Amino acid sequence: MSSADPTSAAGRRSFLAAAAAAMAAAGTLKADEYGPDAAPVRYPDHRLVELDKRFGKLKLGNTPIQRLYHSKNMLWAEGPAWNGSGRYLVWSDIPNNIQHRWLEEDGHVSVIRNPANNSNGNTFDTHGRQISFEHLTRSVARYEHDGTRTVLAHEYDGKSLNAPNDGIVHPDSGDVWFSDPGYGALMDYEGTLAETGSVQPYQKESIYRWEASTGKLYRVADDINKPNGVCFSPDYRKLYAADTGASHYPDAQKNIRVWDVVDGKKLANGREFASMNLEMADGSVKAGFADGIRADIHGNIWASAGWVGAGYDGVHVFAGDDGVRIGQILLPEICSNVCFGGTKRNRLFMTGSQSLYAVYVNVRGAHFC
Repeated sequence: MSSADPTSAAGRRSFLAAAAAAMAAAGTLKADEYGPDAAPVRYPDHRLVELDKRFGKLKLGNTPIQRLYHSKNMLWAEGPAWNGSGRYLVWSDIPNNIQHRWLEEDGHVSVIRNPANNSNGNTFDTHGRQISFEHLTRSVARYEHDGTRTVLAHEYDGKSLNAPNDGIVHPDSGDVWFSDPGYGALMDYEGTLAETGSVQPYQKESIYRWEASTGKLYRVADDINKPNGVCFSPDYRKLYAADTGASHYPDAQKNIRVWDVVDGKKLANGREFASMNLEMADGSVKAGFADGIRADIHGNIWASAGWVGAGYDGVHVFAGDDGVRIGQILLPEICSNVCFGGTKRNRLFMTGSQSLYAVYVNVRGAHFC
């Protein structure tokens, strides 16, 4: 695979060669090639695609992509979050209105919550309490240690939230930062249909900050079409958000945006961090959507990606310093979200349509959730 500068002529040729190899490999991928009964993988796993030498330092040569769980009854897996003390991963199946749990100890999967208010994203706060972003109730909810549910946020400026999607917790303040694109309020399949006659169910799609010390809700950014997955940089000085507004706004860019975090409370200087446009092996340029995103300890951004097909769907990795796409993890399904977890925080978990995947990497996640 290429180790050349992808912006140079030689680098572009190497990039296309890598993309061609990736496409060829992806064209033969089948979901059952990842399962427990799959044939052995010849190392290095060809589905870990190096587009830039920087990705070579992040991937491992002697590990495969593993399909940890699959069910034909699962409709849309989303929102993976790692619980360090419990050593388990929780994720949502939004249309089925349940949450699953995968145990690191033996790989056992069970239903942890049913019903789950059509939850999408999940995370854990600094006290180990699960926080879910719910479509059905259009709320951000916290599950206490005794199992009771506390609603943290459900309205802004006297109007209902759209359908909170994904969020993260700032460790210093305990504040919850979350996105509200409104997808769950645009269809009964994943929530409650809001018959407003607009792609904006109740109000402008935005990013919010719920303040733990006061319980107040603040809108911190609305200069984005439909904010989806969100994450902080390792030092919490930047916030990233995937923009999936092209699903409803034809002129919207398919990209990942970034803002500067000011005083731990506000966002400023919103700008594009990375484009989801990818030059394919045949020379065409295609763009899918980034969805869930996470940062590693070096500031690289790992973004779930999909809705294009072979050679694109899976995970795209972007260098934190310049937003260049440096690698891909190819999956046979659309990837909805990612998170770092495992005992050493060096395992990337990926929810992909009807499956849960994982791969060990040569870097740790910046944050557990």
